[in-house]
Amino acid sequence: MKKTLIGLSLLLISGLAHADQETYKIDNSHSFVNWTIRHVVSRTSGTFSDVQGQILIDRANLSNSIINAKISLLSVNSSHPKRDEHIKKDEYLDTSHFAEAQFTSTKITASSETEGTVTGKLTLHGVTKEMTFPFKVLGFGADPFGGYRMGIEAHTSIKASDFGFAWVAKPNGPVGNDIEITLLIEGVKVNPEPKPI
Repeated sequence: MKKTLIGLSLLLISGLAHADQETYKIDNSHSFVNWTIRHVVSRTSGTFSDVQGQILIDRANLSNSIINAKISLLSVNSSHPKRDEHIKKDEYLDTSHFAEAQFTSTKITASSETEGTVTGKLTLHGVTKEMTFPFKVLGFGADPFGGYRMGIEAHTSIKASDFGFAWVAKPNGPVGNDIEITLLIEGVKVNPEPKPI
């Protein structure tokens, strides 16, 4: 009897933990992973425009939120089509073998009602690394299409060498090791399915 009560209590607590979460599907037509990297003596920038995934957010307690995202590396855009095709080749992103990157959050720590840090696992080029970076919830609101949206902005940086990219092994190579990343994510609220009567 005691075990049954404990089990029911745990289920209740779990249900309450998720009760305030809202589900948003990442809108890949309005979400971007922007990047900047050294090229020779200057810097080159671009974006990955195909970002998909889901955000479960608890507005009252951001720490009770979850982020899962996939980024198509085939969507790289540096405003130079010939360069983009070069970036996809084996010596750089190697998209023929690793066409996407994935990020899954494992912990979110809130510092205010709209800001915090997210810790998660990034899988890129076949390598998985844990990373932590700050984020900010930009807001919530109705869109012109009858939907409801949220926006998030985040900034981080990674080292290409941590993910086994070959270009950093070249002595005095033209492309740098440090990659600065800005995440601009917009999500569309997913309405829960109505319960059967």
